Amino acid sequence: MSTPMLEIVNLHVRVEDKEILKGVNLSVPAGEVHAIMGRNGSGKSTLSYAIAGRDGYEITGGDIRLDGKSILDMEVDKRAAEGLFLAFQYPIEIPGVATMTFLKAAMNAQRKARGEDEMTIPEFMKAVQEAAKNLSIDKDMLKRALNVGFSGGEKKRAEMLQMTLLEPKMCILDETDSGLDIDALQVVSEGVNQLRAPNRSMLVITHYQRLLNHIVPDRVHVFSDGRIVESGGKELALELEAKGYANYEGAAGAV
Repeated sequence: MSTPMLEIVNLHVRVEDKEILKGVNLSVPAGEVHAIMGRNGSGKSTLSYAIAGRDGYEITGGDIRLDGKSILDMEVDKRAAEGLFLAFQYPIEIPGVATMTFLKAAMNAQRKARGEDEMTIPEFMKAVQEAAKNLSIDKDMLKRALNVGFSGGEKKRAEMLQMTLLEPKMCILDETDSGLDIDALQVVSEGVNQLRAPNRSMLVITHYQRLLNHIVPDRVHVFSDGRIVESGGKELALELEAKGYANYEGAAGAV
């Protein structure tokens, strides 16, 4: 049996003296897209932040393994170098940092961590232009400071651009459909789908089934009260859309 790309074992997480995750078990094989659905406050975003290594999210038990290797003791940049990418629900604006400067620094930091040479300017420009074209990102957007003055759709496209260029092996999309109109949702989803590959896995966190019409998951997991309480195929998302989460309130254990 092959090693899962992402394996979470009995994970417990505390935030500001409150236990949020209460024993999460999850295995995402290489090449698969898994979706996590649940109500606000169920712990979905806490899971994404804990995997990424965000400060203030205290791991009190369990383990997180990326491609067979525990990442609990790794700093955020080391986790990124190992191939982890988190797309935020609300990407932050960074005034004074040009989008192109940020992209070049991020790509070269990843290459340095892998023992590779930095990209030349022509190589970098060609890679950005090709990826931007596929995501309907115009040149003016690339000339601006990172996310400053961007619409919700532009911010998400900028994150998809980062993900495309960095080529991570484990992508976590935390409610990436928030604030997107249908056109932007389709563009972002197409960008995600273009990145699906046998050696890359994705964890898509969302409230709504509509995103999963565009990014069709291999497995769907229901989150409630800090645990995964039900898992199934893509049809489970349709059931949740029709019936809501009431049947899973107070459900115990992990599947």
